[in-house]
Amino acid sequence: MDKQDLFPACPVETTLKLIGDKWSVLILRDLFLGARRFSELKRSLAGISQKVLTSQLRSMEKAGLVDRAVYPEVPPRVEYSLTARGRSLRPVIESMWNWGRAFKEDLGLDVAAIPERMPVSAEPREQ
Repeated sequence: MDKQDLFPACPVETTLKLIGDKWSVLILRDLFLGARRFSELKRSLAGISQKVLTSQLRSMEKAGLVDRAVYPEVPPRVEYSLTARGRSLRPVIESMWNWGRAFKEDLGLDVAAIPERMPVSAEPREQ
């Protein structure tokens, strides 16, 4: 099976196939702040199981969105960061942030604690 067969013809459907589940977008959100260890991601994503987080990270790594770096230390340190392809999703995630913030504001919900713009790392780690 070639790559053409792996993804639907519709670009929106392709994007949803990559990041349309419950956790992928939240993992991306966290990794826009910079490299994170597994335990940092798990703490940030309330309700995600270790098994699901592992599966999501593997899937995102296979799709070329996330890089996994293993450092030869004792105990081994593993960090996850966004690849250039993963970072290219920033406008998509920022649009979701902006829309969600505006929606909450339109409902009259308190958005004072929500930054106007999605926080991101000043300098993404090079791959």
